This record gives sequence, C-alpha cells and structure tokens, in this order.
Amino acid sequence: MLNNPSNTISSFGYELIRDHVLSSILGKHEDDVLYWAGKELARKFPCKSQDELIAFFADACWGNLVLTKESKDGRIFHLMNEPTLLQIQNRSFRLEAGFIAEQIQQVKGYLTECYDEKREKQQLVTFTVKWDVKERIMNTITNE
Repeated sequence: MLNNPSNTISSFGYELIRDHVLSSILGKHEDDVLYWAGKELARKFPCKSQDELIAFFADACWGNLVLTKESKDGRIFHLMNEPTLLQIQNRSFRLEAGFIAEQIQQVKGYLTECYDEKREKQQLVTFTVKWDVKERIMNTITNE
C-alpha cells in the first residue's frame, strides 16, 4: 500500500465514479456487481493479515475500518469516515463487503460472506463477516 498523501485522488473525482458513473451503468444490478467486483479486487490486492486489510481501507480512502467483535466463525467491523467522504445516504457498500469477504476467505480458508448495514444516525457502516468451518476452500494465503 502507498500511504502517500501526494498520490491520492480528490474526493470529488472518487465520488463522480463511485456514486454516479457506476450506479448509472450498473442500475438495478449495482449491489451484486459491486460485491463481486470487491471480491475480484481482493484477489488482485491480497492482504495477508487483518492489519493489512485495515491499512488497505485507509490507503484506498475507503475510511477507517475497525474490528469491533470476533468469534470462532465471524467478525464484525465498523467503517467510519468524515460524513462528507463516507456518503452513507447515497452509497452502496457492497464493494467493501465483497473485498472483506474475499480477504478473510483467503486467509481463513473457509467459504466466507460479508453483509453490510448502514447506520446513518451513527455515521458508520457495520460489516458482519461469517465463515462456514464446514466449507473448506483451497488457495489460502496464510492462517491468522
């Protein structure tokens, strides 16, 4: 990851693509396509640890991802950012959900899904991640 402020794009440019162009092109399929696009992004930019996943969110200017709960078959993350950058009322967060699901699936080695929930009053998004310990997959990066 870069962590280099000089290489960032403007929030306006990001908003144009993310909130207007993509939603216009994808239409009613936006959520499904964004989820699978997030999974594909995760394969191209693998994170070998939870710390790398959190750093990726910061580097991609997606916001501050925080682990809030962990269990034997799941995790809950919160995504926070400045309200003007998060755009919680206008944005689908399925891209981020797909990205998280694939990253954790690659590390854990189990079939994994991630569900997002907008919490507009708190100005955060909750990502609930669940993996099925009965559904082993191949091609894991490393176990946490």
